[in-house]
Amino acid sequence: MPHQNTRRDFIKTSAAAAAASSVPYFSWSPKAFANQDANDKPNIGCIGVGSMGSGDARAHARFGNIVAVCDVDERHALRAKNDGNIGRGQADAYEDYRKVLDRDDIDVVSVVTPDHWHVKIAIEALEAGKHVFCQKPLTLTLEENQLIRRACEKHKDKIFFVGTQQRSDRGRWLRAVNMVQKGLLGDIQKVTVGINGSPTGGPFEVVDVPKELNWEMWQGQAPLEEYRQRRCHYEFRWWYEYSGGKFTDWGAHHVDIAQWALSQNGPGQGPTEIDGRGCEHPVEYKDGYATVKDSYNTSHRFSVKCKFPGDVVVDVTSQGDNGVTFEGTEGRIFVNRGKIVGKPIEENWDEGKFTQEDVERLYKDKPHEGHKNNFYRCIREGGLPVSDAFSHVQAMATCHLSAIAARLDRVIKWDPEKEVIIGDDEAQSFFARDRREGYDILKV
Repeated sequence: MPHQNTRRDFIKTSAAAAAASSVPYFSWSPKAFANQDANDKPNIGCIGVGSMGSGDARAHARFGNIVAVCDVDERHALRAKNDGNIGRGQADAYEDYRKVLDRDDIDVVSVVTPDHWHVKIAIEALEAGKHVFCQKPLTLTLEENQLIRRACEKHKDKIFFVGTQQRSDRGRWLRAVNMVQKGLLGDIQKVTVGINGSPTGGPFEVVDVPKELNWEMWQGQAPLEEYRQRRCHYEFRWWYEYSGGKFTDWGAHHVDIAQWALSQNGPGQGPTEIDGRGCEHPVEYKDGYATVKDSYNTSHRFSVKCKFPGDVVVDVTSQGDNGVTFEGTEGRIFVNRGKIVGKPIEENWDEGKFTQEDVERLYKDKPHEGHKNNFYRCIREGGLPVSDAFSHVQAMATCHLSAIAARLDRVIKWDPEKEVIIGDDEAQSFFARDRREGYDILKV
């Protein structure tokens, strides 16, 4: 199994800026990494190289040498190995991620697997002495929030970066966060988090497992099920066995922005009441579980109202436009990936109040730059990245609680300091889940 690797002593001196935006904004110093040639760039292993994983791998390749790719679908692994911008025909291809983690010459791992694999692989990667880039949503359950946080606390010398790229958008998302935090909208009363509803579909027929796919390993900690194409790869998002539907898909982005702006993403912070009454699912539910196994089962119509301190209501909803609306006593704005609008924007209420210093404050005292640039800069210089695991799990708690309240069709109470559901044993039973033998998560 993966082992603790303390051999690397990363140099933490200042980095020199580079001119081209297509390469890192800094240069590596000699002998900083296990690899001792090619300008001593880090060696990278990419675990999960489907569509999103391949896109991330191409971006990682700008900063280091991809020496290993891994996927339980051989088609994905071989495609990435031979991609001229990923493995370049030279990377080793594996099915078992542990072979990547066991390599002493790998400094960084990128984890872009289905959601139910993220925490297990990420913790083992930290234990193996790797820096970790992990795609969102980081966790599958409330328990996994605690497990990954403890692992990151233990391995503070390793950079752990979550792929919530909205945190790097200066013109829209960072501007909105700054306006709220500086009080330019007055006292925030309501935040509407529009994340759309999950698709509906099914029943899907059982078919033969593709010969290139290790379906048993793909399922990991989840219960063994017969193979249906729509359970696998991208479509896993719409099954609670592997993900959380739109609550954790878009919620991992937009709820994160909402709580960041409200300064409700620190230890002991979060909602105290989550109202999931009236949410709809595409299949019949009993005691919080789908009664059929052949159709998408995550909620497609919902409006979950989460009460935060100060009587602020965050409505996590499938209705309306995808994006986040902040409503304060002085004004309101709407922001998504395409625009930021509202009277405060049209009238430039933040003129002179969104400075370079503000941007660097949001970037945790680092210069504003591309998402992965920030990851590799933090590996070089130290410090928390803009998308850190600690704040991310606070947003994920709200996402998971929203899904639990929706599945049970009721109001649940949450103690954000103790991280426990209050007075509802059935709801609390969703805090964690049984894991299939052989796929438990390492507790550190």
